[in-house]
Amino acid sequence: MREERYFAYGSNMNPERVRQRGLLFTRVEGARLRGFALGFGKQSRDHAGSGHAHIERAPDDIVEGVLYLLAGPEEIWKMDPFERAPINYSRDAIVVETSSGHVAAWTYFANPAVMAPNLFPRRDYLAHLLEGRPYLSRGYGERLAQWPCADDA
Repeated sequence: MREERYFAYGSNMNPERVRQRGLLFTRVEGARLRGFALGFGKQSRDHAGSGHAHIERAPDDIVEGVLYLLAGPEEIWKMDPFERAPINYSRDAIVVETSSGHVAAWTYFANPAVMAPNLFPRRDYLAHLLEGRPYLSRGYGERLAQWPCADDA
């Protein structure tokens, strides 16, 4: 059986959130996606003026995230409704780096129609990303923790 993986760089870096969403996985590890940068320009549907995570091409950057080894190939379909695919995000295959080499994985790309400039995440949304810190490099985790938020005073 072919192993299926899901690379999360946004709120699904929180393994408990992914469990609550019903996605079954057998292993979690950190991974890196070269040639992309993290941003928060995907408009939140529930909180006007705030953004959710997205990735975009950036040749000299790296996005770190949480890589889930899925319990079966059908598991990724369970995430589509939460990502509102294909309306808000589209799902595509990428190649990420892990401690044991390069592997293929699914991830989500924000659709241009739901993007806006100058957005920041809400603090409660960013907290989900920070739950993934055990799987990230120290520097990347610190960078996330210092990200400006829409609801900061």
